[in-house]
Amino acid sequence: MPKVVHLTSAHSPTDTRIFLKECQSLAEHGYETVLVAPHDGDEFRNGVQIRAVRAVEETRLTRMTKTVHRVYKRALREEADLYHFHDPELIPAGIALRLRGKKVVYDVHEDLPRQILTKAWIPQGARRAISILAQAGEWIAARVLSGLVVVTPAILERFSEKNSVLVQNFPVHREVVRSELPPMSERPANVAYVGGIRAIRGIREMVEAVGLASEQSSVQMVLAGEFAYDQTEAEVRQMPGWQSVDYRGWVDRGELGRLFRQVRAGLVLYHPAPNHVSAQPNKLFEYMAAGLPVIASDFPLWREIVQDAECGLVVDPLDPEAIAKAIEWIVDHPELAREMGKRGRDAVLERYNWETEFERLLSFYQQILQ
Repeated sequence: MPKVVHLTSAHSPTDTRIFLKECQSLAEHGYETVLVAPHDGDEFRNGVQIRAVRAVEETRLTRMTKTVHRVYKRALREEADLYHFHDPELIPAGIALRLRGKKVVYDVHEDLPRQILTKAWIPQGARRAISILAQAGEWIAARVLSGLVVVTPAILERFSEKNSVLVQNFPVHREVVRSELPPMSERPANVAYVGGIRAIRGIREMVEAVGLASEQSSVQMVLAGEFAYDQTEAEVRQMPGWQSVDYRGWVDRGELGRLFRQVRAGLVLYHPAPNHVSAQPNKLFEYMAAGLPVIASDFPLWREIVQDAECGLVVDPLDPEAIAKAIEWIVDHPELAREMGKRGRDAVLERYNWETEFERLLSFYQQILQ
């Protein structure tokens, strides 16, 4: 079987899309699979050989130079049939591998040019110019590399379909809850948000909303994940609604499954930033896979998914009162919430699952390797 080497300079070696879905699925299908990533040391896990490089974390610039260079040098030693990288900062490394005659694929996780427009760490006056440069870099990559893997239909529209493939970030079948779930009426009146915690992902509005909802009933928000910025954490901890937050910090996937059985809905209330409106956040489908009704931002794509599956409510993510009313409705209608959760789980089993997407990735690999 071919040897495939995945490369990342910015993600964890246990990243859900990179390791759990792509690398592990490749190993299960008999591919020799290697992941080069910043890590404490080499290890063999679930059929995947992780090759560690030492991360340089002083600044973003050192990560984007020194760590990228180490990933590239380690990749060269692997002599793979195909290289598959996951970070825009690795585009120069990918092009260098391609110029050496290697088969190279770029996995476009985000709509980078639009994402840059909302990056808090980039000076606002420079964002437009950097966004244009990023778009130019991806345009060059699309024409030099062997192919591109993209996560959403909106990103696919930016590239030629001749050398691009859509591989969406849906849940793995084995992670869909099949067992009987605790009745909603027997669970605490809790809702959950899991994932990266940022202002642009709605943390302030969620905290304010759960505070408003708790005035009517004993609602809490179970919050799992890590704050991206200390300032944001300090600010939301001072909000009155924080008294109704049960903050768990980072949790592993096993604990996440237990957490989902203790709540009545999942929140995904990103702000209407350019790269959010057409995104398909993994947590939306993870909530559905867990049999939870969702309360989601009222974006056209998200509304279509939620209303088509009849699996939750959509609201204005900038309106804490609207969010609070949605939370109260879910808490006050446990049987209808259960039915929403079941329909969401069925939709994942039928349509929104990784197995279908992985078959598309395999076909793309075979096309490149011919």
